[in-house]
Amino acid sequence: MCSAETQRATPRILCAGIIVLDEVFRVEEFPKADGKVQATGFFVVNGGCAANAAVAVARLGGRAALAGPMGGPAGEDGNGDRVLKALAREQIDCSACQRVDGLATALSAIFIDAGGDRTIVTYRDEKIAATLPRDAEAIVAAADAVLADNRYPDFVAPICQAARRRGLPVVIDADRPTVEHDPLFRIASHVIFSSECLRETTGIADLGEGLKRIAGETDAFLAVSNGPGDIVYLEAGALRRLPVFKIAAVDTLGAGDAFHGGFALALAEGQNEVAAMRFGAATAGIKCSRHGGSAGSPTRPEVEAFLAEQVRAADGLI
Repeated sequence: MCSAETQRATPRILCAGIIVLDEVFRVEEFPKADGKVQATGFFVVNGGCAANAAVAVARLGGRAALAGPMGGPAGEDGNGDRVLKALAREQIDCSACQRVDGLATALSAIFIDAGGDRTIVTYRDEKIAATLPRDAEAIVAAADAVLADNRYPDFVAPICQAARRRGLPVVIDADRPTVEHDPLFRIASHVIFSSECLRETTGIADLGEGLKRIAGETDAFLAVSNGPGDIVYLEAGALRRLPVFKIAAVDTLGAGDAFHGGFALALAEGQNEVAAMRFGAATAGIKCSRHGGSAGSPTRPEVEAFLAEQVRAADGLI
């Protein structure tokens, strides 16, 4: 059992944003238009960028808290009840999850093919997306860092602003295409894009040039992940690349969220951005090698063993 002193020394990462119930179908190949395929497997798991990241943080030994709007009330929104029950098993503090009466928690139907790629269809009520946090200052009061996705910008912006007033790192998971002058980019200390989001937001195919465009809008640290391709980031105005680890992927669902969770935790622990991205990439890589969406997120010992193995391989010791 952890002592109070150990708990205080362990960073508390507040993950804010979208929370979803995922219904996942494994298929050999994606169905074509007006066609049918037989699923080879099926499971239900909690999902959404913020919720997945919170699971990753908890598995990695951080203290994870989650804030986001959900359907409600308890007992009348089965999707939300099921998600919160699963998150409780991961020891995630969900006290800042706001349940909106009369609505249903977001639901996704996800297809994962034999190569690990996925297609996602999500339904959410726009009334949930318009929800505001009841007390942003209280939500961030015990946090050491905030990781927010941009799926519910109205909800996360006040939380990010409150965190910056406290001098906390604020990492934005730029997953949803937006505009170059998005206010969240100016609030954040760090913004990490998906390649799809950056390209659609800027209209620029080249990821490095896209980052440079965004750099004109914010002083935040900027990077973009690109699946199995290199992470591209800006350092003192210069473009840099960080190779990710080669993995035999079987399920990429939640990998980007695991990356962000690992990055935010490592950053809160005092690692620099490059080391934090490498830690996040290892977390995401291991997750991709396992079925189960966020349920495949690795533990801290697994990530540390994986990174140590990579060092030995680079040194020619294995």
